[in-house]
Amino acid sequence: MPELQSTTLESAPAQEAVRPPAARPDREVVIDVRNLSKKFCRSLMHSLHYAARDMAGELLLGRRASEQLRPHEFWALSDVSFQLKQGEALGLIGRNGSGKTTLLRLIAGLLRPDTGCVRTRGRVAPLIALGAGFNPVLTGRENIFVNMAILGLTTREIKARLDAVIDFAEIESAIDAPVRTYSSGMAARLGFACAIHTQPDMLLIDEVLAVGDMAFRAKCYRKLAQLRGLGTTFILVSHSPVSILSICDSAIYLSQGKVAFAGPVQEAMSKYEDDLSKVEGISHAEGLLDMPGRDSGTGLTIRTLSLLGADGQRAPILMSGEAATLNVTCSIKEPLADLALSVIVRDLTGGNEQVLVLESSQDGVLFDAEPGLTSFQLQLPACGLRPGMYSLKVYLQQRPHFNLLDCVESFVVRVQAAATMTKCLFYQPRSWRSL
Repeated sequence: MPELQSTTLESAPAQEAVRPPAARPDREVVIDVRNLSKKFCRSLMHSLHYAARDMAGELLLGRRASEQLRPHEFWALSDVSFQLKQGEALGLIGRNGSGKTTLLRLIAGLLRPDTGCVRTRGRVAPLIALGAGFNPVLTGRENIFVNMAILGLTTREIKARLDAVIDFAEIESAIDAPVRTYSSGMAARLGFACAIHTQPDMLLIDEVLAVGDMAFRAKCYRKLAQLRGLGTTFILVSHSPVSILSICDSAIYLSQGKVAFAGPVQEAMSKYEDDLSKVEGISHAEGLLDMPGRDSGTGLTIRTLSLLGADGQRAPILMSGEAATLNVTCSIKEPLADLALSVIVRDLTGGNEQVLVLESSQDGVLFDAEPGLTSFQLQLPACGLRPGMYSLKVYLQQRPHFNLLDCVESFVVRVQAAATMTKCLFYQPRSWRSL
């Protein structure tokens, strides 16, 4: 069996013809990461000084002292180890700044580790900052040759794949125009097309699956599935739980540059969500947000937000598929008519994406209220949200003039599921029968 080779020292040998990665029945290790660490300096002046010292140390002593932190330095990645075999897919999850992109850049050979090593077998295609390396003066066609040559292809191989790259990127009419005239989406599509047509043994994907319109994204997913079927190994960085859960076999949860958990995807995602609520301090105990002493100055003030489960009791956690109620208690100073309750739901574990907007006025429901404490409720026969952390923006306004009376920007709730929902975007109530 050939030895693993470090991507930081030499590139993979170019293939003589266009072909998929060779089948390896024994599923040999293609990525081997051992005790990998990388540090950065927050001060530009100190960074330049340290770089000069390190270069001098390497020239004179043949090594550099990289194990200890110096003033203004920090570990972006610390003591990370794992192995991937051919055809496996690994997800990297964690908060922004946890070291996910740094790890991908080290594996791709774009950065040099301070301690530890990375060894890979085969051709690596990094899908990181698509189009960032294009020369804006050169045409799209010329950039294809430059980009794919950097990824390890010969001129003959590039010519054989040129038409396929142009066709996949869908920019044939602009292929001979300078890249500086391209939109960011066109450049990203061209970068994606170049990378996947190198027939890589390993794909490093860093939040780039949102390039182009819906039809192009669907084509990208089909191509990735095709490469996966041919034995390509994947490492995927994404804030989308659905992408991680549906694509990856295992996951590594990084926290402050260290491995907080490594194992099954569902367990890694649950651990990440648990820590997210603790670190951010965003979980509201027992499904309650109490706000005494506030006054909106409009005659209506939201005092408490609470969640009720299927049994009508306060629920710290909602369950997918079970009944749920959001209870909004307000203090009112004078009679009010034509009140509308609205709730905007954002997925905190999915990049703060807005996933649901519910407005009583759109359902033809307006409320009247008398002075005193009044509760308004949003009742859900079945919670359709998939497991994760969500932020609810709750506000009351008076129609028909959209007079905003009070608003709570964030009420954080957690949703769990009694059964596996690893490939679902939402919970669908259902029943089964045979006729």
